[in-house]
Amino acid sequence: MSQIKVVPLGAGQDVGRSCILVSIGGKNIMFDCGMHAGYSDERRFPDFSYISRSGKFDEVLDAVIISHFHLDHCGALPFFTEMCGYNGPIFMTYPTKAICPILLEDYRKISTERKGETNFFTTQMIKDCMKKVTAVNVHEVVKVDDELEIKAYYAGHVLGAAMFLVRVGGETYNLSALYTGDYNMTPDRHLGSASVDEKIRPDLLITETTYAVTIRDSKRTREGNFLKRIHKTVAAGGKVLIPVFALGRAQELCILIDSYWERMNLNIPIYFSAGLTERANMYYELFINWTNEKIKSTFVNRNMFDFKHIKPFPDKALLDRPGPMVLFATPGMLHAGTSLEAFKKWCGSELNMCILPGFCVMGTVGSKVLSGQKMIDVDKNTKIQVRCKIESLSFSAHADSKGILQLIKQTEPRNVMLVHGEKGKMQILKANIVKDTGIPVYDPANGEIVNINITPQIPADLSIKLLKRQFFTNEPFEPSKKSRLFTNQPIEGILVMSNSIGAVQILDPVEVSNTIGLNPHKLTYEATFHFPAECDAYALLNETLKSEFPQLKPDKLLQFNKSGRLDHGSIHLTVNNTKNEVLVAWDFTDDDKITQFMEKLETRKTDKLMVLETSNVSTQSTQIPPTQLPPAQVPLAQIPPPEKVLSSSQTQIPPPSTESTAWNWSRSQQQNPTQSPNPPNPPNTQKQSEKEKL
Repeated sequence: MSQIKVVPLGAGQDVGRSCILVSIGGKNIMFDCGMHAGYSDERRFPDFSYISRSGKFDEVLDAVIISHFHLDHCGALPFFTEMCGYNGPIFMTYPTKAICPILLEDYRKISTERKGETNFFTTQMIKDCMKKVTAVNVHEVVKVDDELEIKAYYAGHVLGAAMFLVRVGGETYNLSALYTGDYNMTPDRHLGSASVDEKIRPDLLITETTYAVTIRDSKRTREGNFLKRIHKTVAAGGKVLIPVFALGRAQELCILIDSYWERMNLNIPIYFSAGLTERANMYYELFINWTNEKIKSTFVNRNMFDFKHIKPFPDKALLDRPGPMVLFATPGMLHAGTSLEAFKKWCGSELNMCILPGFCVMGTVGSKVLSGQKMIDVDKNTKIQVRCKIESLSFSAHADSKGILQLIKQTEPRNVMLVHGEKGKMQILKANIVKDTGIPVYDPANGEIVNINITPQIPADLSIKLLKRQFFTNEPFEPSKKSRLFTNQPIEGILVMSNSIGAVQILDPVEVSNTIGLNPHKLTYEATFHFPAECDAYALLNETLKSEFPQLKPDKLLQFNKSGRLDHGSIHLTVNNTKNEVLVAWDFTDDDKITQFMEKLETRKTDKLMVLETSNVSTQSTQIPPTQLPPAQVPLAQIPPPEKVLSSSQTQIPPPSTESTAWNWSRSQQQNPTQSPNPPNPPNTQKQSEKEKL
């Protein structure tokens, strides 16, 4: 039995600092290497001592995989490679590799230049880190070594986000784990929905659960509420702050509001944080194939990201300018940067509004705002009072509970692990998954070790020809209640393992002969079952079949043809009334079944003969004339009534046959040479003669 070991170094019953260590098939893979926006001390990065106490990470890890460019998934990567010393393989998609260094540099500037932190990675460290990264395409299979391979799947969420399937093992058997990162099961205005091969059946699915118990309103409803609230606020002279991350939801909402401004002919200014619009356009043009079909089809004639009404934010002095405006500012959780500066200036007026379109990690200013706090400590020296209107409209590109269940049913994993979510909500989702699917579910906390035992399974390709022969020419049993197609009859074929084919196959015997050149052979047996002339062979067979195969329909119990033959799979029964025998023929595959059947048939025949014998003895006893006995010695109870005697005398029951009942079954005789069925007992003539002497 194999085992998969998982330790969350981050995102265990928490959102932020995603880092999952998986040991599978002798390989150690680390999924994501993120930071936690809720901390500014050593807790912001994962505790890498779980991997190696000595710091020799290259000797332990076989690969590091980054799912996408959000900092809670990649923010600790330069720290791990350049300051902790990891030099092994790192994999991410091409868009992620292009965008990661930009966000990492912004994160570095905020941490060092604004907050004054010293023990932090440098710009050069970011560059050196990215040189160690290997970029991969969606659906590309990458061989890390002879036993480890990875494959990326489209995840939606943000540009370049990917799920990663890891397989470890040889050609015929492997262990597998699918790590989702962040994903979205519904398409939006610029990205498609997550897409994974159906029924890949990983041994373990590790899925995010940001919205574990949420079922979102329709997309049209959310967009309508978003635009209506913004329009109402700016029409009253207020300002609207929309905290976003640089890439992802920002583009989604900019497309939405730019088209609305055009449709409504509005001229109120809309700003985006300086530089981010230009960089976003550049990357979306470079990786246009990662967008949805509508964006790709219109890109030649018009770039959807060249916004008509949205301008770069020129200067922070604009925050003090009176009058209405809309500002998209980073970061999305109000924990630093332009968005926090704007919030501190605008939150004191009831005319203004702050719309938070995404998830905010516990400990950030955004999380405090969403919880309804009116007095917020921004830092040790700054406290602000919140009077503006606060709205939370979910445009976050995470799967909701419905989408998570959809992915589980689509991939059919053997085990599920929940990460990247809040503990209480994860436990509710865990119960729902177990109830709906019956799949084992785990939700470990950070640092908690989970060992999952995996029973080896070898996948095999089943030929269409074999299926057709099985279900259209040989369907003796009724389909089970839960099955639409398959019957209770097992599928029987030839298991073929060939280096030239490269996969395990179950083929029809004819296919084996034609494709591989092997000649099929069949091992068959025959046995002759004798029955007395007094027994009805068809009735005897009927009772035994009904006993042994209760799932057969009553009208299918006996389907003997005119020559007395019944066929059931490889079993063939032929009744010969002239010789008082049944010829039984079967294949080796039905050997156990027919052995049990013949034993029950013999038992029923013996029981029938005993009944006939008892009836015959009783009949002969009642035919003794009472006049042969002395009247004084004949008990009245033994004198049968005249009508019963007359009835018995009219019943002609022939004596039981003394013909041998041994089977004509050479293999059975060889295995048990001294054993044969007992012949029926002869009538008890000794007791009869004693009565005659009386």
